[in-house]
Amino acid sequence: MARADRVAQLLAELLRPTGDGEGLALRLVTAGRKTLDVAGVGLSWMTEQGPAGTLAVTGDAAEVLEELQYSLGIGPGVDSSRSGRPEMQPDLEQVDIGRWPGYTSGALEAGVAAVFAFPLQVGGIRLGVLSLYNDTPGRLPASAVEEARALAAAATAVLLHLQSSAGRRGGLHADLADTVLDRAEVYQATGMVSVQIRSSLSDAFAVLRGRAFSSGREISDVAHSVVTRQLRFTAGEM
Repeated sequence: MARADRVAQLLAELLRPTGDGEGLALRLVTAGRKTLDVAGVGLSWMTEQGPAGTLAVTGDAAEVLEELQYSLGIGPGVDSSRSGRPEMQPDLEQVDIGRWPGYTSGALEAGVAAVFAFPLQVGGIRLGVLSLYNDTPGRLPASAVEEARALAAAATAVLLHLQSSAGRRGGLHADLADTVLDRAEVYQATGMVSVQIRSSLSDAFAVLRGRAFSSGREISDVAHSVVTRQLRFTAGEM
């Protein structure tokens, strides 16, 4: 089946009313996990600055990896989004230890042995990344790679559909707004740190990520400490 036909088929299945209350993003990753027979699937929102949040995920290990990538700002999904090409890592044990500090070791500790990330883009606009996770090393068969590409194309259409439907009403679609709200404290902390260290927001966010990595905490935990004034940064920590 041609990829365009498969994408159309996937979208028809996703948009079919089910009454289960699940959002489109969750239905997409759930379908992907079943079709591709992988341990987990994650759909993350990306911007020019890097990971902006997780839209949907299946499997505990996949959830850990999505959060880890968001906290560190590095990983296969980030590289895939920036390059616009799939990032295929069939054996994380073989990845150079300095490539993604903290990410690779965290993935292996969570039981993830292989990661395959596919970018969601429209022209030069980065929308997100579809990531597949496996608990055993090994390459994806050619047929699975083609299916993943079709799923990524369908995911791109889903994100555009969600936002275009919300655009007619104003604001973000609920499925996207939930992600923003989940990260609201991180954004608030970024603004506070920016003032504290007298820097740009992007530099302040990098400082937050650096503290999360060095302390072994999730960035959301560090952000909470900043917002509740348990933690304060100084200009010397740039």
